Amino acid sequence: MSLWTPGGERPVGGDDGGATPSSPPGLGEQLSAEQEAEAQQMAAEMAAVREQLAQVPAAQVVANHAMGCWELAAIHLSSQPPRFDEAQVAIDAFGALADVVKGRLGEDEATLHDALAQLRLAFVQLKASFDAPADGPTAETTEEDGGD
Repeated sequence: MSLWTPGGERPVGGDDGGATPSSPPGLGEQLSAEQEAEAQQMAAEMAAVREQLAQVPAAQVVANHAMGCWELAAIHLSSQPPRFDEAQVAIDAFGALADVVKGRLGEDEATLHDALAQLRLAFVQLKASFDAPADGPTAETTEEDGGD
């Protein structure tokens, strides 16, 4: 068994005890018994999480990720000043995800589409309030003044 690290695969357990040839210099030392036990515990915990995740319907996990995009967009929109470019990336990702799996998200789908619509509306309204001149004419006053 091995454990992936940024420095390459590291053996966990077994008799080889050393690092694999892909390990960078300095990481070839043998793990202590405590480090090896910790690595084995981490690997077991990761396996348990993977098993739990495999039991959850994919539509539910995808909906959760989509709501993560919603939250990210909300964070950027609520920043002072709002970071519209960053929010737009999150909104577009949310929209793309919702569109690609349309019809396959079960009972969460309507909620996701409502959340996306509200988020897009909030973006447009907030952006308009930041783009509008402070005391300048609006489109309504320009039309009323005869400006066609």
